[in-house]
Amino acid sequence: MAAKSKGSVSYEAEDIRVLEGLDPVRMRPGMYIGSTGPAGLHHLVWEVVDNAVDEAMAGFCTRIDVTILANGSCRVTDDGRGIPTDDHPQYPGKSAAEIVLTVLHAGGKFGGSGYKVSGGLHGVGVSVVNALSTELILEIDRDGKRHELVFRDGGVPQGKLRVTGDAPNGRTGTTVTFTPDPAIFDETEFRAQTVTERLQIMAFLNRGLEIRFVDQRPGRAAKETFKYAGGIVDYVRHLNNSKESLFRKVGFYDQSEEGQEVEVAFQWNTGYYESIHSFANGIATIEGGMHEEGFRKAITNVLNRYARKRNLLKEKDENLKGEDIREGLTAIVSVRLAAPQFEGQTKGKLGNVSMRSLVERATNEKLADWLEENPREGGQIVAKAIQASRSRMAAQHARDLTRRKNALDGAGLPGKLVDCSSRDPRECELFIVEGNSAGGSAKDARNPRTQAILPIRGKILNVEKARTDKILKNTEIQALIAAIGAGVEADFDVSKVRYDKIILLADADVDGSHIRTLLLTFFFRQMTELVNNGHVYVAQPPLYSTLVGKEKAYLRDDLAKARFLDEHPDHRNEFQRLKGLGEMDYDELRETTMDPTKRALLQITVEQAALADEVCSILMGDDVPQRRHFIQTNAKDVRFLDI
Repeated sequence: MAAKSKGSVSYEAEDIRVLEGLDPVRMRPGMYIGSTGPAGLHHLVWEVVDNAVDEAMAGFCTRIDVTILANGSCRVTDDGRGIPTDDHPQYPGKSAAEIVLTVLHAGGKFGGSGYKVSGGLHGVGVSVVNALSTELILEIDRDGKRHELVFRDGGVPQGKLRVTGDAPNGRTGTTVTFTPDPAIFDETEFRAQTVTERLQIMAFLNRGLEIRFVDQRPGRAAKETFKYAGGIVDYVRHLNNSKESLFRKVGFYDQSEEGQEVEVAFQWNTGYYESIHSFANGIATIEGGMHEEGFRKAITNVLNRYARKRNLLKEKDENLKGEDIREGLTAIVSVRLAAPQFEGQTKGKLGNVSMRSLVERATNEKLADWLEENPREGGQIVAKAIQASRSRMAAQHARDLTRRKNALDGAGLPGKLVDCSSRDPRECELFIVEGNSAGGSAKDARNPRTQAILPIRGKILNVEKARTDKILKNTEIQALIAAIGAGVEADFDVSKVRYDKIILLADADVDGSHIRTLLLTFFFRQMTELVNNGHVYVAQPPLYSTLVGKEKAYLRDDLAKARFLDEHPDHRNEFQRLKGLGEMDYDELRETTMDPTKRALLQITVEQAALADEVCSILMGDDVPQRRHFIQTNAKDVRFLDI
C-alpha cells in the first residue's frame, strides 16, 4: 500500500536527511555556540582557548598566546603536549588530530588518561570551530617534528596531516588559526576587550599560567599579558578594587581529596551586595550549584559560632542570617573534579553532591582557623553583619508597610502606570519612560492591547550606594516594583513578572544613558533573575533624521550616520539632531522605536556575572578617577555595551 501524503508534499524514505560529519553544526550553529551574533563569534575563541587551558590544568601547559591577525583571523598557541598525530585505531588511515577536528564528540576527555580534569566536556569544541570557519590551519609540535593540516570550506581537510619540518627548539604544543565564516556570522570582527576580559579570568583561575594577547589589526595594535602568582586571591583583590575594602587582607584556603579540590578566596567590602562567583574546572557556574551551596551554608555556621564564642552575639540575640553575613562579601569558589555533573547544556550549575560536602568541610575547618588567626578582621566582619541584620529588619518593616498599601503584591498598581488590556504576560511589554512629555508621546504611540507605559521622574536612586530599607522608601522604585509585580531582592519571583519585556526608553543623550545605567543597576542588583531570564531590553531611539526625497529616514547613531553619508554624500547638511523623545510626534516614536515590526531592541544579558558586578561598581560607586578611566577606555565601543 503506497504511503499517503497531504497535498503535494511527499514524505518518503528519501526525504529523511542524514546529517554527517560537521553538517549539523553548519545547519544549526545556534545549538552549538548559542547564536550567530557577537557572543557566538567569540565563543569560537573560548572553545580553542579552553582546550589549551585543559592542558594547563593537566600540568602540561605554562603559556597560551591569543593573537588577532591583521586579516581578522584568530590564532591560539599553547606549549602543551600537542594533539596526538598518530593514526586513530577506530579510523584507519586518519590521524587522531584530523578526527578531533572533524568528528563531533571526539577528544581526550571521554575516558583514558588524557585528562583527569577538563572544562570542555561536550567534546564538540574545536570541531565546531572548524565547521564554522572558511579556513582552519592546525599546527602540532610533537616528537621533535612540526605537523600541519589545513581545513577549508567548513571543515574539509585538504589532504592528510603531514610533517613540514622540525619543531622549533624542540618545543611541543598546538597552534590553531581560524577564520570565521561570514556566511554564518552576522559579523566576523573580534572585539579585543571581550577577548581580554575572558582571558584575564582564565589567568586568575589558573595560578601561574601566562596568557598573552596581541591584536595585529591595523590601527589597533595592542598587547596584554595576564599572569597571577596569587590566582584567585588576586581575582578577589581585582574585583574589590572598585570598592572600599573592609580590611586589607584577602583570605584564602584550599583542600583536596579523592580526585577533587576546592580553592576559596574572600574579602569583605563596605558595600551592600554580595559577590560570590563560583567556577568548576574553569567554567563559570553562573547558576551556582553544590559547591556554592556548601560554601554559603558553612560560612553562615562558622561566623555565627565565632560571633558567639567571642561574645559578639549575646545569648538572647538571634543568629545572624546568611544574607547578613554575606553583605559586602566578595568571594571566588573554584573547584576541580574528574567527573563534573553540569545541569543543562549551558553548564550553568554544578550537581556533584560530593563537592558540596568537600566545600562545607573545608570552610568549617579552614575559615574557622582564619578567623582565629585574624581576630581584628573577624570582629569587623561580625560588626558589619550585625548592622546588616538591623537594616534587614528595618527593610522588612518597610516592605510590610508597602505591602499594606498593596504595592508589592500586585493587587494595587501605581497610579501613573498606563497599563495594557491583555493579561497574558507572554505578549505584554512595559516601557519605562523618563519624563511626563515623553510618557505622553509613548502613551499615544503604543499598542494599548499589549504595551504598557510607566513614566518615571528624573533619575532614580543609585541602589549601589543604598541599603534595601532606603531603596524601598524611594517613590519611583516603589512604582517600578509594583508595576513589574514580582517582588524585590529575596522576595523576587520571576514567574510572577507581569510583562515579558521590560523596555527602558530614554533619550539618546548623556542624561538618557545615565538613567539607563541607574535602571540597569537596579534590575541587576534587586531583580537579578529578571536580567538572567532575558526580560530586560533597551529601546534604540534614533539620534538623527533626514529627508531622502519626500521620505524621512531615521538613523540610530553616529555610526549609522557615517554609513548613510557614504551612500548619500550629497545629504551632508540636511541632518536634524533629535533632541528628545518628548519632541518626537507619537507617530514618529511608534515608527522608529515602539512598533515591534520596525524597531530595534538591545537585550541585556549577564554572561559573566563577575564582570557585570565589577562594571556596576565602577560606574555607580565612589571611585571617580576609575569611573572616568573606564568611560574613556570604553567610549569607542559603546555600541557593543551589554552589561
